[in-house]
Amino acid sequence: MLLFLARRFYDVEMLLSLKSRLKRRGLQKKNAYYSYTESRYGADTAAAYYVLNLKGGFRFVGQLDWFRADHRGKFNWDFLNYKDTPLEEVDMSYTVINYTGLTNLEGQRSLQTLSLRGCPEVDDWFLARLHVFQNSLKELDISHCPRITTGGLAALRNLKGLRRLDVSSLQGISSPGLVVILLEEMLPQCEVVANGYSFSLEAGSQ
Repeated sequence: MLLFLARRFYDVEMLLSLKSRLKRRGLQKKNAYYSYTESRYGADTAAAYYVLNLKGGFRFVGQLDWFRADHRGKFNWDFLNYKDTPLEEVDMSYTVINYTGLTNLEGQRSLQTLSLRGCPEVDDWFLARLHVFQNSLKELDISHCPRITTGGLAALRNLKGLRRLDVSSLQGISSPGLVVILLEEMLPQCEVVANGYSFSLEAGSQ
C-alpha cells in the first residue's frame, strides 16, 4: 500500500510539473515578440494584432471606435486598414500580458491610456518597464494585479504625465494608506484611486 501511494504521489507530482511547464510555454508563445508582423506591416499593426490575440482591445489615435476580441478570441480584421496609425488607448484587462509581451507595445509613443486590471502576470518588473511611455501615458489601471508589490510601484515615478492611477485591490500591498500618500507625493498631478481594501487609508498610514 505504501509503495502504491508513493508511486501515485510521484505520478501526480510529475503531472503537476508538466502542467506548469506547459502553462509557462503557452505564456511565452502568447507573449512572443511579433517581429515578422512588425517587419511586414509596421509597429502599429503588430501592436494591434498582439493586443487582439491576447483578447484585449484598443483604439487608434483619431478614431472613436474600439477594436476588441470576443470571449472566443475572434476579432474584426478591419484594423489592417489603419496601417501606420498609432494606438491611443489599450485595454489588456484580465489578459496574460507579461514583461516579455510588453515589447510589442513599446513603440506606441502616443499611448495615453493603459488598463492592466486583473492581469495575473503583471509584476514589479513589468511596472519598471513602463518608463517607455513616460512622455505620453495619462491613465494607468493596475488594480487587482496579484503580483504587484510596494517596491514595484516606486518605478511609476517616471510617469510624470500620469493624471489617473488605479491601485485598487492589490494583494501585495500591506499598507495601502501609506502607499497612496507616497504615490501622491511622487506624482503630485495624478489622481490616485485605491478602493477595495479592508481598512481605511488613515489606518494604513499610521
